[in-house]
Amino acid sequence: MELSFAATVIHWRGPAPFYYARLPAEPAEAIARVRRTASYGWGAIPVTATIDGISFTTSLFPKDGTYLLPLKDAVRRRLGVTVDDVVMVDMTVGGAPREPDL
Repeated sequence: MELSFAATVIHWRGPAPFYYARLPAEPAEAIARVRRTASYGWGAIPVTATIDGISFTTSLFPKDGTYLLPLKDAVRRRLGVTVDDVVMVDMTVGGAPREPDL
């Protein structure tokens, strides 16, 4: 499944503070329809995402009725994005999770 969308960057101060792109309703609903076959456990869903020409692999995870796309610091710094920035994301759902291609 391939998706394109605009997402707002948030900072979550959970047990491990991190930056995420919060998926809007439409792509989150599309992912929810395939979550059982796409997930490798705990609701995490492997994806390859591209933002401004920078591609990386990670796993989405469900949060508050949507999914969060983790933005590791190495990726976020290269993009120059921070909280409340809006990023355009091209994303392919599926595949094994691995470290970002930087």
